[in-house]
Amino acid sequence: MDTQRLILFAAFMLVSISLWQSWQPPQTQDNKVAVPNNTDSKPQSENRDDMPSLPVSNNSDTENQATVSIEPEKKIQSGRRLHVKTDVFNIEIDTIGGDIRRVALLDYPVNVNTDPSPVILMNDKSGLFYISQTGLLAASKDSPYAPDHKVQYQAEKLNYELGSNEQLIIPLTWTSADGQFTLTKTFIFQPGKYEIKVEHKITNNSDLAWKGYLYRQFQRINVEDKNKSKFIHTYTGAMVSKDGDGFEKIKFKDMLEKDFHSSNVGGWISFIQHYFMSVWIPPKESKENYYSRVTDRNSANPHYIIGTITSEKVVNPKQTLILKDSLFIGPKLQEHINDLAVGLDSTVDYGFLSVIAHPIYWLLTFIQGIVGNWGVSIILLTMVIKGLFYKLSEASYKSMAHMRKVAPRLKSIQEQHKDNSGEKNKAMMELYKKEKINPLGGCLPIVVQIPVFISLYWVLLESVEMRQADFMLWINNLSAPDPYYILPLIMGISMFVQQKLNPAPMDPVQAKVMMALPFIFTVFFSFFPSGLVLYWVVNNLLSITQQWYITKKIENA
Repeated sequence: MDTQRLILFAAFMLVSISLWQSWQPPQTQDNKVAVPNNTDSKPQSENRDDMPSLPVSNNSDTENQATVSIEPEKKIQSGRRLHVKTDVFNIEIDTIGGDIRRVALLDYPVNVNTDPSPVILMNDKSGLFYISQTGLLAASKDSPYAPDHKVQYQAEKLNYELGSNEQLIIPLTWTSADGQFTLTKTFIFQPGKYEIKVEHKITNNSDLAWKGYLYRQFQRINVEDKNKSKFIHTYTGAMVSKDGDGFEKIKFKDMLEKDFHSSNVGGWISFIQHYFMSVWIPPKESKENYYSRVTDRNSANPHYIIGTITSEKVVNPKQTLILKDSLFIGPKLQEHINDLAVGLDSTVDYGFLSVIAHPIYWLLTFIQGIVGNWGVSIILLTMVIKGLFYKLSEASYKSMAHMRKVAPRLKSIQEQHKDNSGEKNKAMMELYKKEKINPLGGCLPIVVQIPVFISLYWVLLESVEMRQADFMLWINNLSAPDPYYILPLIMGISMFVQQKLNPAPMDPVQAKVMMALPFIFTVFFSFFPSGLVLYWVVNNLLSITQQWYITKKIENA
């Protein structure tokens, strides 16, 4: 009896610790990091920290890493702004560098109750600096043609709108002073898509071959999502693909400590945060060198850069080369991102239980496609999961019912042998054997279900479809806590009822701990998204019904 209680209590604590660790934000990294000594003998003025290093040749022993300090955010130059509107975006593109400086996601309000304005995912304003940049680097320092993200582009007009067109094409052009070299950066928008096609057309009308590289990068500061719950933490930082469908996370604190370098064929680089992300996706056959940089390391808000740079490209005299990429900026909708690049669905981070979480997500979206309400889908999903574990739960409740039935006899044995633990344990084991009771029979089913509970927790937490999703009555945002704490209160009451259906612990201290759990979980769940609390409430109500039926059946036998 005591052993069973201890195991059940440990199971509860395992869930609690797992969820609590999910709430905790990472420790703040001290920005006072020593800047690496510049061992490069070349003049520092030739390098800038907001630029990628040239890819290193195979016979090179050292990497050409720039270590000079970088221009802070206030010195980021701006030219004229192009305003682009589609059915999903409001975007601002600066003629300096052709940078994407601001992105508003029209289908995603900041808060359905208090702030209906769209989420601003990218912005070059103070406090939220986050932009996308591209440019060319010349392979030779003697080359006059190196239009990086500092050059001034020319645009046909300042305002663009997708309208009813199949696509919206926005070309930006830079021409060298001698007129012999032209770079045309073209953005292509399509209806309903968060994927932007980006083309770089390099036209070399000079008498010499041009050799160089194309880089694409994101530059941002480390800022917490102001709309995120203080008690629920999800990963915010960089991710890059690895061979096959693998990936690697690069945290902001890791970038501060050391620049990142790797290479891959194709792949992708990304900054991700809760629900949203930005991704550069080169062609599948392109040899790419990934890198990270940090600018102005000792400032209060250093800029973090994650980028990718091509292998050397050659444009012969009087020739043209077109380089095509994809840029994704938007919500982590799995049905949209799965087809963009191999392994990109890993940006929806389900942790080490992904193998269980992905089928749960598929089932949840399948049900939602039928009923059209995410709250109802959670209820039906809970019923399906409960049905799958019905036999395991039945075994658990039968064991608890038998324990409840013999509880008076166990208490009598305990009182009779209170001064002799050996005799007490022997008498209890004889009673278990006589009544054919496995004292641990109620534990295994619960332990088996814990990975499913945690996986579902991450599915509901990570799924952008749940963000701002309406249910019914006062619950109009399943991703936010219940504003009136009604669901957490119902959940606490249901846990209390379950406690009453279970056999009471014989140890008074253990009894007090177990009785405190409903109150503790009620407080915890007050900060949980209401979608998660809804699952737990429905699961508890189904468990109470099943346990009550089994208990009565055994007690009346």
